[in-house]
Amino acid sequence: MAEFKRIEDAGDLTGKVALARVDFNVPMADGKITDDTRLVAAVETVKALREAGAKVALMAHFGRPKGEKVPEMSLAPVATPFAQVLGHPVSFCEDCKGETAKEAIEKLDATGVILLENTRYYKGEEKNDPELAKEIAELGDVFVSDAFSAAHRAHVSTVGLADYLPAFAGKSMERELDALNAALGQPERPVVAVVGGAKVSSKIDLLKNLVSKVDYLVIGGGMANTFLAAQGVDVGKSLCEHDLTDTAKEIEANAKAAGCEIVLPVDLVVAKDFAANAANRTIGLDEVESDEMILDAGPASVARLETVMKGAKTLIWNGPLGAFELTPFDAATVAAAKAAGALAKSGDLVAVAGGGDTVAALNHAGAAGDFTFISTAGGAFLEWMEGKELPGVEALKK
Repeated sequence: MAEFKRIEDAGDLTGKVALARVDFNVPMADGKITDDTRLVAAVETVKALREAGAKVALMAHFGRPKGEKVPEMSLAPVATPFAQVLGHPVSFCEDCKGETAKEAIEKLDATGVILLENTRYYKGEEKNDPELAKEIAELGDVFVSDAFSAAHRAHVSTVGLADYLPAFAGKSMERELDALNAALGQPERPVVAVVGGAKVSSKIDLLKNLVSKVDYLVIGGGMANTFLAAQGVDVGKSLCEHDLTDTAKEIEANAKAAGCEIVLPVDLVVAKDFAANAANRTIGLDEVESDEMILDAGPASVARLETVMKGAKTLIWNGPLGAFELTPFDAATVAAAKAAGALAKSGDLVAVAGGGDTVAALNHAGAAGDFTFISTAGGAFLEWMEGKELPGVEALKK
């Protein structure tokens, strides 16, 4: 990963305005924020910019107003909760460009903070319109990008501003990029990737990229059923994409050519009903009955994964190993996550994880806090794992 500039590289920002792109697309109910994780994530960047002497104008999107000024998608209700998290007043401006915004920023104290209105109120935002970029850029002196979750989108507030202002990574973005570089850019080997989830079809690009980058590719969840079926295993009435068995064989062939070992379940937990606490049994690969479905990997599979992880230096994790939302079919995910967390906590493993289901699964296992880094950026994290260039990251390398 080419080097990007950090806030420290901006030097003294006294008398300057920093336009900082943050992720304030927070969950809300009845006008109240139900999870302030994204607000907390922006605090370090705002503090660093204020300490450097800058006024901070925050840019973000909320919902999908599609270029219209939709009142219920205003960022106004976010300003006060962010001020509480930041421990410093945060004013709000009902626009993100033009004279209204310019005057509001000018009125700020020397290191004041203001939240600008939803950038997606303008159609040009999502089109990365250079005219809009130029107009917003006139509000500031430097551009600070701190929303990795939006880095896979080529928008004005993630990419376009870097054409008109010196661009720097915020603290949250910096941590994300450093962690991802440690996991796949320049990792310590051996590298293990754990990829789970329901369908191979949603992760074909991901699997094809990983077999050329990692030493072990562990496949779990419903995806594993498709690979087992490709090997001639009868998977009963399990979730399985039988039309993708040739794709599974192709991925296995590519892995072999690249020296990557694919690790599949060696024992299975099956049930006749997809329900919590359904009657179940742990069996070998050749024992699935026609009316049974595979809902988790068995203990021997977990033991095999633990052995692989103990011999590794780097782990990337995306997706659960079974139907983790249903007890007892969360057992493999919980056991493996705890083992990975323990290795990371002891310093024996760099463990990086990301993706929506992944974060939920690791939290469920009580292991999230022990991982080296957990990305909450779903789409951007997946595209990075697929080996795709992220426009919002490329913009920081200029």
